[in-house]
Amino acid sequence: MRVLNGIVFLVTLSLAACSSNPPAPVIDRLPSKSTPIINNPASKPVATNRPTYKPGDWRPDNYIVKKGDTLFSIGLEFGYDYKEIAEANHLVTPYVIKTGQVLKFASLKDATKQENSTDNSGVVTYPISPNGTGTVASTAPAIVITPSIVAITEPKAIREPYSDEAFKKPLPATTTATQPTAKPVIAAAKPVVGSTPAITTAPSTPANTTSANVEDIDWSWPTQGKLIGNFNEANNKGIDIAGSRGQVINAAAAGKVIYSGSDLRGYGKLVIIKHNQNYLSVYAHNNLIVIKEGQKINRGQKIAEMGDTDSNSVKLHFEIRRQGKSVDPMQYLSAN
Repeated sequence: MRVLNGIVFLVTLSLAACSSNPPAPVIDRLPSKSTPIINNPASKPVATNRPTYKPGDWRPDNYIVKKGDTLFSIGLEFGYDYKEIAEANHLVTPYVIKTGQVLKFASLKDATKQENSTDNSGVVTYPISPNGTGTVASTAPAIVITPSIVAITEPKAIREPYSDEAFKKPLPATTTATQPTAKPVIAAAKPVVGSTPAITTAPSTPANTTSANVEDIDWSWPTQGKLIGNFNEANNKGIDIAGSRGQVINAAAAGKVIYSGSDLRGYGKLVIIKHNQNYLSVYAHNNLIVIKEGQKINRGQKIAEMGDTDSNSVKLHFEIRRQGKSVDPMQYLSAN
């Protein structure tokens, strides 16, 4: 009986201990989800999701004109200035092209390659040596001049007691013995074996080349407003931003205006800016264009005013094209 009472006492004591130590609470340590705020044009771009591209140019050397093509649409499709295409193919205004006509792009591609060797100051540089050593073989000989050494051996001082005969005696002739002047020693600089000296006009402190920064463009939002259309390669070549008529449209990056007009169906009053050999930006449906073709533009500079030309609502249709191919602008713009 005592044993039974002892067991009951121990069980009761155990239950009391459990009730005094409740289980630890479960804490959710997952990061809280926040909705990103997008489309703040005033913010500096800090996009970190930019895609990487393989080097090279996919564009063909020739293009056969298809039905419905215009020189303007071909320029946009392949990322070229339509005037450059016209010049390369000896076309004059009004730039009439025909179905089946062959347009040559080879010279335009060569010009793009040439841009890769031009730095930001417009200085063209060339490889120094074909073996890649980076050593310049000088063609100018080095001149080493050894100074002449003069040794004086006469006159010698001679003591002679004074007398009338000594006073009348003529002084000895003064002679100077010199070592012959050494001829200059010309030592030619040793050239780099197997290399041909090259001339470069690059400054002493080389600037960063365009090719090194060709993908690193300082993009910014072209306007404020609500994002109403996302990029879709099949249906929407860019993004659409809603706003009010007359709202300012700014250049998304520095560049040169290569098109300003309304010759492309579906784009209304359109501006196209070329930023480098790879990138164009497109601004469509404007109400008013305030810049001209050939004009150089700074990032954030006003280029147009928002409108609804060739559109059913007031908005900006904005595209970024790399070598003519549409890419998602959201991968280049900041998340804000």
